Amino acid sequence: MQVLLVDDSRTVIAVFGARLVALGYEVVAAENGQVAVERFQASAPDLVLMDIEMPVMGGFEAAQRIRAVEATQEWAWTPIIFLTASDTPENLVMAIEAGGDDFLAKSAPEPVLQAKMKAMTRIAALRAELSLANRKLEALASRDGLTGLFNRRHMDVRLDHQWAEAVTSGASFGLLMIDVDHFKKYNDRYGHLAGDDCLRAIASVLATTIDEANAGRLARDAFVARYGGEEFSIVLPRCSREAQAQVADVVLAAVSGLGIPHADSSGLGVVSLSMGGVHMPRAEGSLTPLFRQADANLYLAKKNGRNRVEMS
Repeated sequence: MQVLLVDDSRTVIAVFGARLVALGYEVVAAENGQVAVERFQASAPDLVLMDIEMPVMGGFEAAQRIRAVEATQEWAWTPIIFLTASDTPENLVMAIEAGGDDFLAKSAPEPVLQAKMKAMTRIAALRAELSLANRKLEALASRDGLTGLFNRRHMDVRLDHQWAEAVTSGASFGLLMIDVDHFKKYNDRYGHLAGDDCLRAIASVLATTIDEANAGRLARDAFVARYGGEEFSIVLPRCSREAQAQVADVVLAAVSGLGIPHADSSGLGVVSLSMGGVHMPRAEGSLTPLFRQADANLYLAKKNGRNRVEMS
C-alpha cells in the first residue's frame, strides 16, 4: 500500500514516514498541498496523510482539489487522513467538509496509529475491490453476449460523444454498416448453433481488423459494434476516405477468406458480407443522415450482387 505523506516539516516527514515504513507502507512525500495534488495526479496512492497548515496550499484546499480530480474518474475515492497537532471540533468539521475521512494527531501513540492505518487500509482495499467489480459490470453491460463486441447501447453512447467532438473540431467522420449475406438461409440450412459460431468468427475478424487499423494509425479511435442480429457497424472518426475504403476491403477479404461454407450464398459458396459506407470530410449536422445514407448504400451493395462495399 502506498501512502502519500504531506507535511511542510522535514522532521515530521522523516519521523512519521519512518513509522509508516515500519508498518509496511511505501511512503511518497510532498512538502505542501500543491505538490501533493501534482503527485496524486501523477500516481494515485492508496492513502493520503496530510497536514492542515502548510505554505503555498493548505491541506483542506488540497483535499478539495484531490476530490475534484477523482470526480473526473469512475469509481475513484482515496481515503484522506488529516494530520494535526490540534484535534479541535472546528478542525474536525472542516476536515470532513473538505473531503477528509479521518483525523489523526501527529503525536498519536503507536497503537492508535496502527489502528487508524489498519482501518483506512481496509477501506482502501474494499474500495479497490468495489471499483474493480463495478468496472467488470460496466464492461459486461457494454458488450454483446454472443460476439464480445460492443453492443448497440454502448455504440450509441460512444458514437454520440465522438460525433459531437468531430462536429466541434470539424474533423472527418466515417461509418460502415455491415450485413451478413443470406444469413437467414445460413441459419435455415446449418442451424442456429452454427449461425452463432459464424457470427462469432466474423466478429473476431472485425475486431482484429479495427485493432490493427488503430495500431497502424490507419484510423483513430475506430470501433466496431454489433448493431443487431447479423448486422454490424464500424465507426471511423477522423479517418480519411481512402483509409475507410481500405478498412472495408480488408474486412470483406478477411471474412470471405474464412471459407465458412454457405451453399445458399448466390454462387459464392462461402459466407460473405455486404457493406454500405459513408464518409464526411467534415462532420456537421446530426447523425441521422449519416445512418440513412449508409443504409441506402448497404441496400445498393446487396442489389449489386453482395460481397461488396458501396460508399459515398
